[in-house]
Parts: sequence; C-alpha cells; structure tokens
Amino acid sequence: MHKSNVIILMIIVILINAGISLVLINRFSGGNDNSVNAMPGRANRLAQETDITRVVESVEPAVVNIIVTQTQIVRSGFPFGGFFFDFFDIPTRRQVQGFGSGVIYDAKNGFVITNAHVVKGAEEIKVVLPDRRELDARIVKIDDVHDIAQLKVTASNLPEAPLGDSTALLTGEWVIAFGNPYAYMMNDYKPSVSVGVISALNRNFSMREDNRSYRNMIQTDAAINPGNSGGPLVDINGKVIGINTFIFSENGGNVGIGFALPINTVKEFLGI
Repeated sequence: MHKSNVIILMIIVILINAGISLVLINRFSGGNDNSVNAMPGRANRLAQETDITRVVESVEPAVVNIIVTQTQIVRSGFPFGGFFFDFFDIPTRRQVQGFGSGVIYDAKNGFVITNAHVVKGAEEIKVVLPDRRELDARIVKIDDVHDIAQLKVTASNLPEAPLGDSTALLTGEWVIAFGNPYAYMMNDYKPSVSVGVISALNRNFSMREDNRSYRNMIQTDAAINPGNSGGPLVDINGKVIGINTFIFSENGGNVGIGFALPINTVKEFLGI
C-alpha cells in the first residue's frame, strides 16, 4: 500500500471516531442541557415568590381590622311581641357588630382608608392592628355614593403603606389582596394574603339599591372574601393601587371575580 493511501485511511478513521464521540457526548449530556435550560424558569419563579413575600412583609403591618358597633331595631322574640311593641310604639333595640378591613396610608396623621359601607351608620369604630393594638377611630370624611371613607386614629409608631398610581396599571399584572376575613372568629388580626392578576380595568357599575356608583373599577381574580372590604390591593412594588370593595358571587364566597376601587379615585376623594 502506498504511503499516501495509508495517510488517507488514517484520516478517515480519525474523522469517523470524532463523529462517534460527538454523538455520544450529545446523547449523554442532553439531560444536563435540559436541566440547565430549566434553571432560568425556576430562578424566575423563586424571584417572583421573593418579590411577593417582600411586599407582604412591607405592607402587612399597615393593614387593619375594623370593628363597628351600631344599634339595630329588631322584632321581639315573643309571639305577640311585635304587635305589643308596635301598638305602644316601643322599639326593640340591640347592638350588633360588623367587620371589615382598612389600610393606614398616613402614619403621621393617623389616617386610614376603608369602604363607606364598612363604617356607615357606626356608633363606635375600633381599629385593630396586626400587633393587636386596639384604637378608637372616627370618621373624618365619607362618600357613600363612591363607597370611600377616611378614618382617623391616634397613636405613635404607626406603620403605613404607600399609595401608587392606578392609571399606570396593565391587565395581566400581578396583584396582592390583603384583608381580614373572619379575623374576629379566629381572634387573629394579622391579615390574610391572596395573589392574582388584574383581570380587567375600567369596569363600571351602578348599585341602585344602595344608590352607589362605581367607576373605573379594577377587576381581579385574587381571592376577596367577606371581611376583605376596605383592605388594600397592592402591586408587586408594594404600592396600594386599589381598595377591595365587592365580589360577584352566587353564594357569597370567592369565585375569582373581585373588584377594587382604583387608588386614584380614592386620592381624588382625599384631596392628595
């Protein structure tokens, strides 16, 4: 065999071996490539969870439970009680309590935002902080038509949550709903948290039975339940962008259709 033929044969063998090696390397390193490619998704998810927990840690101290006491006229439990009291014009009264949520937005002045329907008609208002401080509150300003109320408490070292800009919101962005559903039953005044997205913007409603008009409402699938009314809806930057107000539900429970007052509407009411 000529020397040149031997050299050509050796080159061919080397190329074949190199090709086989590349195939084997790709096959056995494929799993590693997939795991590497999967890491960015996991890292993003962990970063998102960190963002949410950071927001919760920041906003939670300023979310308050609101307990209102008012007197209601009720019928007597006696068989002829209704006739007796109606005939002699003697009303039967009893004190009842209602519950809702709110958020401290101005620690220096002790100002709290909530819904008007949470405090309307209240004879006594108590605000309970997550640290269990119980404060007397009074209504400074109320707009029953647009369902907004401003309360004032007096205390030192109050926390506060910053207000954002609801005109900059986008459908699909993450939001966090805070509130105190059933806190009075559990004797625990730390707010609950639910996470969702903005489902839609600029929803408009008129409630004839309550003579209320809701404009430019924020729709969200973050869970909102009884007792959440008046609590803050917060963006991923920890800014209050809405006040949780009502839900659409056939049974009173959350079905992922909740609505919040846009914070810019609230700021206009507050004059800030």
